[in-house]
Amino acid sequence: MAIRTVRILGIDPGLRFTGYGIVSLAGNALRHVADGVIGTDSAASVPERLFALDTALAALIGQFAPDFAAVEETYVNVNATATLKLGYARGVALLAPARAGVPVAEYGAKTVKRSVVGTGSADKTQVAMMVRRLLPGAIITRADAADALAVAICHAHHLGQATLMAASRRGAA
Repeated sequence: MAIRTVRILGIDPGLRFTGYGIVSLAGNALRHVADGVIGTDSAASVPERLFALDTALAALIGQFAPDFAAVEETYVNVNATATLKLGYARGVALLAPARAGVPVAEYGAKTVKRSVVGTGSADKTQVAMMVRRLLPGAIITRADAADALAVAICHAHHLGQATLMAASRRGAA
């Protein structure tokens, strides 16, 4: 029986910079496929920036054909305007893969950190270090991309657990 390989698109949404990371999962083997940051022009209007983000995400989805997408949940910020703008970007990050028929999962920051580092209180440096360790050869230049890869890794771990649980239920039947 052949092991199916799936691609997972992780997204760390932001209006100024949205990180993306794509990994492949075959059994329990993770492999880095791509990562980067989608930047929008801060001088443009919010609708123009959201359109640019949507267009870039649609192009990535078309290029890499992910089987799953995972988006980091928004945390509430002290600055209400910044939180609202982050929410706009997050909405686009949820919509773009859904529009393409890609199932979308959402994970809180603590869940992502726990999946990658082992503790929900890890800092960005620890997350980036573990992402590099889990994905040898990945050259990650921005924290947003490392965070997006961490979201993809988190989803891969959850897929692995769900697959194991489904297999054990089938074996028990």
